[in-house]
Amino acid sequence: MSAAQNHDRILIIDFGSQVTQLIARRVREAGVYCEITPFNLAEETFATFGAKGVILSGGPASVADIGTPRAPQAVFDAGIPVLGICYGQMTMAEQLGGSVESGHHREFGRADLNVVAPSRLFTGVWEDKSKNIVWMSHGDRIVRMPPGFRIVGVSENAPFAAIADESRHYYGLMFHPEVVHTPQGGKLLQNFVRDICGCSGDWSMAAYRDEAIEKIRKQVGKGRVICGLSGGVDSSVAAVLLHEAIGDQLTCVFVDQGLMRKAEAEEVVGLFRGHYNIPLVHVDASDMFLNALSGVEDPEVKRKTIGRLFIDVFEDEARKIGGADFLAQGTLYPDVIESVSFSGGPSVTIKSHHNVGGLPERMNMKLVEPLRELFKDEVRALGRELGLPESFVGRHPFPGPGLAIRCPGDITREKLEILRQADAIYLDEIRKAGLYDEIWQAFAVLLPVKTVGVMGDGRTYEYVLALRAVTSVDGMTADFYPFDMNFLGRAATRIINEVRGVNRVVYDVTSKPPGTIEWE
Repeated sequence: MSAAQNHDRILIIDFGSQVTQLIARRVREAGVYCEITPFNLAEETFATFGAKGVILSGGPASVADIGTPRAPQAVFDAGIPVLGICYGQMTMAEQLGGSVESGHHREFGRADLNVVAPSRLFTGVWEDKSKNIVWMSHGDRIVRMPPGFRIVGVSENAPFAAIADESRHYYGLMFHPEVVHTPQGGKLLQNFVRDICGCSGDWSMAAYRDEAIEKIRKQVGKGRVICGLSGGVDSSVAAVLLHEAIGDQLTCVFVDQGLMRKAEAEEVVGLFRGHYNIPLVHVDASDMFLNALSGVEDPEVKRKTIGRLFIDVFEDEARKIGGADFLAQGTLYPDVIESVSFSGGPSVTIKSHHNVGGLPERMNMKLVEPLRELFKDEVRALGRELGLPESFVGRHPFPGPGLAIRCPGDITREKLEILRQADAIYLDEIRKAGLYDEIWQAFAVLLPVKTVGVMGDGRTYEYVLALRAVTSVDGMTADFYPFDMNFLGRAATRIINEVRGVNRVVYDVTSKPPGTIEWE
């Protein structure tokens, strides 16, 4: 049973949009629990989910094409509110008796939406006859309205930009309210889930804490649990939550795989042994990991190798303490969505996360994943609720595979030491500039490229170092941080002067999408 079973729930049916996760974020920001299900599992999920309302996401297909996805008829038969967004609006219109055609004037990017009639969806957000900025991304258009609907908003290329059937509480938006480029979009979604669906808005980390503790106790019983502790916010919050739930049934295992940042191992061990008195085993497995990764260049092989070795170490440590029944991990909702086509859904696999896609089938322990339903900012809020120090709660995310995926190509001890030193200087400069909390994640990447340089009167031929810093809410989308050039110049000069082996520094200005935050 989900830790959110006792709360009002919204179901989001995913038709393959790259921003479906943002719908979920906006709904949860409104204090309402929601989950995403792919369209091909939607009928089965809807039957047991207990949704007070349904949101149909956008997607890349055209409703006018044969065989494209549809929403389950049960959704429309249930007598609950439904909101269709972009493709979701199109399939709703077609399924309820309207007509949709493709090949009309496409509309991508910013557009002006004119409110032409009042609607409950707009209450307190948009006034009648007002003009409002929205974000469009579509090529289809409704050419015949479904019975019972009326037009409540139009744009230049979308005469049915917003439609409503107020009596049945059905709403359709051609634009995307979930993205930041629709400034009032979050309020529209809040109107839908709180006012129209009648959700109470009681989803909070205080409530989640108590419910998650009960769920953990029910799952684990009197069993022993090993928690893989990386020192990042996810595994740290998971460990403290587990300790509250089951006390000395928990043993944390901190595996130093030789891929940590500078002085990180000492900091993590100090916190958990000194502050929380949680049983902690510190394993130095750096030789094992680095030997296994020697000569490995493919990033997916790196991730799966690291995942396999982690399990080897955890199983070994479980035997030493007399056996463990469960392995606990700090897996988050975006990890699950991004690692696999979520629940068999339409979104493509981007990359494996070592704690989701990299677990071997032979693993002898059952998984406990108390954060699996949460986004990153919710985990931070839960950490504060549990009393973790801000130095841990506010830390930038650090990937499970560590520096292995910030060192594209072959991994060597020499490269890792160069990367550690450079990364520490970069973060030091960010903190000195007072920018650490403005940035979601910042790190250095040692490229498998050497370039010619000049130092003093001599020629050098050394590595190129890339700096990366992004802003984000949940890691699903991100923009590069706009440092001023003085900062970048200062950081680059320090790195080149203080780190032997680097003679050139570059800054990565790629957003996500099209890039990912990490390089591998």
